[in-house]
Amino acid sequence: MDVSFSYFFQQVFSSPALLVTSLLTLGVIFVNGWTDAPNAIATCITTRCMRPRSAILMSAFFNFIGVLIMTHINASVASTISNMVDFGSDTSTALIALSAALFSIVVYSTAASFFGIPTSESHSLIAGLTGAALATGKGLAAVNGSEWVKVIYGLVLSLALGFAMGFIVCRLVVLAFHGMDRRRANGLFRYAQIAGAAGMSFMHGAQDGQKFIGVLFLGIAFANGQPSVEGIMIPVWLMLLCSVVMGVGTSVGGEKIIRSVGMDMVKLEKYQGFSADLAASLCLLFSSVFGIPVSTTHTKTSAIMGVGASKRLSAINFSVVRDMMLTWVFTFPGCGLISYLMAKLFLAIF
Repeated sequence: MDVSFSYFFQQVFSSPALLVTSLLTLGVIFVNGWTDAPNAIATCITTRCMRPRSAILMSAFFNFIGVLIMTHINASVASTISNMVDFGSDTSTALIALSAALFSIVVYSTAASFFGIPTSESHSLIAGLTGAALATGKGLAAVNGSEWVKVIYGLVLSLALGFAMGFIVCRLVVLAFHGMDRRRANGLFRYAQIAGAAGMSFMHGAQDGQKFIGVLFLGIAFANGQPSVEGIMIPVWLMLLCSVVMGVGTSVGGEKIIRSVGMDMVKLEKYQGFSADLAASLCLLFSSVFGIPVSTTHTKTSAIMGVGASKRLSAINFSVVRDMMLTWVFTFPGCGLISYLMAKLFLAIF
């Protein structure tokens, strides 16, 4: 299969289905950068280590670098997403179903962000792909169970490991800097938290960027009559395109989400913000290396909860946590159902 940029460019203008799929995928990547990436810099802004605009631009840059570098080093997360479902051997039907899945993700994520609720684009993507695959008529046979198990692992890992790492890292930081003058410590953690937010943005790009690269690559394969992308190398131009779009989406910002994650859930001090960023970055690095698709939103928010719990449980605003949890719980059935219905509609029309 020819995966050069020049061939892709020609195909986009000769295949309306690929054009729509590409635009929708890039739209989802943009929405991810807009609604999900702000989680990476929420703590840095709310502890006043950086001004919002500067933090957003920094996050956009490191999202870009994260997508580009980590996908080039290890593209196993992208492969997991690409192989998660089987749209069947009819590639034209598969391309229509994939478009429906992407459309449902944009609708679901945009609606949630309007209310300032940090959604998990990762789980919206997984639910959307699954719902659309089920609509093609293959039933449960359309779902690759071995790859879906990694999603369940990732869900548990992002919550449990994020919370545990946040708790442990914060305790270690407190022990290590116990005797330091408070003013000096705040100055140190101001710069440490900027570095932590940059690392968190890098790992967000590494995780979420790969997921959407995998989807766009799948769309290109369908347009070429290929039912899968197994054994085909992801081209560098595709990594570059997706990373640029995610960076632009991040630069738009997400002030409501920053407020929900960084201020409403736990009132953080600078050392706590650094601890949350470091803990979440380590969890995402571990997951990316082993090819486990996890939610960056779940990882960061659970790390913040762990940091709050290291001081006392009452430091956590559980009403905010409850609202977030309910949103996450409804993501799989909600986005999956929308995707299923949209796929049925798209297949009936086209």
